[in-house]
Amino acid sequence: MQILLALIVAGPFLGAAAAFLPAPPGLKGHSPEQAVLRHGVTVTGVILLAAIVLALGFDHDSPQAMQATTDVTWIKALDVRIHLGVDGISLPLLLLTALLTFLCALYSYVKPPAGPSPRAFVALLLVLESGTLATFAVLDLVLFFLAFETVLVPMYFLIARWGGENRRTAALKFVLYTVLGSVVMLLGLLLVGLKAGTFDMVALATDNGRGLTTSVQVIAVLAIGLGLAVKTPMWPLHSWLPDAHTAAPTVGSVLLAGVLLKMGTYGFVRVALPIAPDGMRAFAPYLAAFAVAGIIYGSLACLSLVKPGNKGDLKRLIAYSSVGHMGFVLLGIATMTPTGVNGALFANIAHGLITGLLFFLVGAVKDRYGTADLDTLAGATGAALYGRAPRLGALVAFAAVASLGLPGLAGFWGEMLALFGAFDPAAGLSRPAFLTCMAVGAFGTLLTAAYLLLVVRRVCMGGPRPAGESALADVQGYEFAAWTPLAALTVLAGLWPAVLLGLTDPAVQQLLAGGKP
Repeated sequence: MQILLALIVAGPFLGAAAAFLPAPPGLKGHSPEQAVLRHGVTVTGVILLAAIVLALGFDHDSPQAMQATTDVTWIKALDVRIHLGVDGISLPLLLLTALLTFLCALYSYVKPPAGPSPRAFVALLLVLESGTLATFAVLDLVLFFLAFETVLVPMYFLIARWGGENRRTAALKFVLYTVLGSVVMLLGLLLVGLKAGTFDMVALATDNGRGLTTSVQVIAVLAIGLGLAVKTPMWPLHSWLPDAHTAAPTVGSVLLAGVLLKMGTYGFVRVALPIAPDGMRAFAPYLAAFAVAGIIYGSLACLSLVKPGNKGDLKRLIAYSSVGHMGFVLLGIATMTPTGVNGALFANIAHGLITGLLFFLVGAVKDRYGTADLDTLAGATGAALYGRAPRLGALVAFAAVASLGLPGLAGFWGEMLALFGAFDPAAGLSRPAFLTCMAVGAFGTLLTAAYLLLVVRRVCMGGPRPAGESALADVQGYEFAAWTPLAALTVLAGLWPAVLLGLTDPAVQQLLAGGKP
């Protein structure tokens, strides 16, 4: 299990280096471009298989315990260690990352994004996967920061080289926001490590802030929280996200929404909550307020974009919807209760599945129509996907109702638990303030339903195809292969939430109890 986790973390990075080597005889394909794309599918497939084996070998009776651990000295003078491990909080995120990256590689094998060398594209995709997996597996604050930053370079180039209109501006904005946030976060991480005498995240979580004064915790949470909030993204630090999503290629948007945003919220749960609980308690009401502001802001922005005549871009609309959905995740974390934090972790996974599927579908619609502009898509009578490409239209409607939180699908449970957590926050937090946040968040669910149903009406419904207009291609085989797992898991998580909550709840209970069983 130790070797397996190390392979999962380092395997994609080694695969990225191997992408520049000549293809072995069995993987040569018909051209060098096809060979390297096949290499990407092979490497990500092996990592996904290894992650599944890790999950099968995981001790589900003790999900609160760190398993498959590796702990060796790296920089002795600073007591920085290569410390890896996985528990019920990080295991679902590892699986989600491995799955989405494999599906993106599979999708790109048949439909690679227009741009420079496929070899560079595959290498960047694998480096991105390695950095993301490492973020969810490392248990040392310095390594956490390094892994957190590793993803910036590949995502920058994926947007800047393979993106659409205004891609360079969007990529630069993405890097500037995240790097500035990360510099502040590094100061907070160093403050915690130097004051506590260790960078080990397990030891710090077990100590539960007892080795840090309240003032140190407050400063640390402020610094660390700003860096994490940018990556989440939390309103009003979100403005890089719509531009990045709009410009990114389809697979870039899928990974950005499905995986990279989870790194910020994971950092709040893994680092800020257990290591500096007094600091989190001081900022929790403000975090909740910013969270619900993001819920309302994201929904109102989507309603504006979907309004006829506003030339709203469908990819941009889904990006703004992410601001709202991640607001529920932050609200759950701010409650500092097992119910709220479990809801946040569940909403993390649900958002990755549903929004990943939505960006795949939006990319398919854009490929068929040549645009993601809602006014152009809808025209006078509506895009009419139900009649022109019924399977594609049905999938768009399915993903939309899953995103609005329809009971029985994955989007429902996380948001409901986050609101329940706000109804009864942790001791020491203002219940009237959190009840207000709960009410505002609940109103946000109504706005979410409104704009997503409007999207379904404008994109899926409409009149018959005009005479002389060519028919649309319905869902193709490679699209079916890439999208089916996400749709199936969305249904499974909605009907059987205990599969995920059974993993996260014991780990969350122990985390909030200061590492005590």
